[in-house]
Amino acid sequence: MTTAAESKKYKDIIYDKREGAAWITINRPETYNSLVANTIGELGDAILDAAEDPAIGVIVITGAGEKSFSSGGNMKALNERTSADSRNHLRRMALLAVTIRSCGKPVIAAVNGFAVGAGHELHLMCDLTIAAEHARFGQTGAKIGSVPVWGATQMLHRMVGEKKAREMLYMCNQYTAKEAVEMGLVNLVVPMTDLYPTVEKWCKTILERSPEALRIAKIAMNQESDGAFWSSLFSGSEMLALHTGSAEFKEGTGAFLQKRKADFAAFR
Repeated sequence: MTTAAESKKYKDIIYDKREGAAWITINRPETYNSLVANTIGELGDAILDAAEDPAIGVIVITGAGEKSFSSGGNMKALNERTSADSRNHLRRMALLAVTIRSCGKPVIAAVNGFAVGAGHELHLMCDLTIAAEHARFGQTGAKIGSVPVWGATQMLHRMVGEKKAREMLYMCNQYTAKEAVEMGLVNLVVPMTDLYPTVEKWCKTILERSPEALRIAKIAMNQESDGAFWSSLFSGSEMLALHTGSAEFKEGTGAFLQKRKADFAAFR
């Protein structure tokens, strides 16, 4: 039976179900699979559908092409955003986070290229990450006058340790797939040609496991971290919303668009 989500004509994603797995592809390669309001809504809609479909036991999120899993926020939209716009955007992001973390099914990020900014946080939200050898990971917040309050400030230190997490948030460097697996940021690195076949193998193994046991394991593990997750996300979102549109914020996002180095000296 075709579900409502399957019958929809999505604009920003490709949604496909096969052999017990729901595959969601961010289909905005012309913007390196950036996340705008419509993309976020479609991702949430598809994940909710997969969560409620008893035939689905695992969810995969990836990006179109071989350049980018997701580049995160669209810089032009960021540069034009007001505090009110930021609150609305972060509210949508929070709803997507709730959907991923409460769906009760393992979510795998198949990282096929750059996972940076909010795109990096999207893979952090997923339970497992398998990356292609050419993938690169990192946060961009402080480099452009923003803050990764949608998961990185809450979960990154749990995965790579507090010192490394602070390095990633403060320095905004990018890391290779090899460096990512060595620091515990991803589960496995494979050649791009093996990425999706490997993810399919992992899906098959997960589908052989007890679905109720997987649900309990996911929710129980999330419960420990979620104790502080939501309060941090919502308070961080409000502070970031107040900062959005400021002169300092405009300098960071504007510099990126103008392809120059941001100058934050006036804001010390």
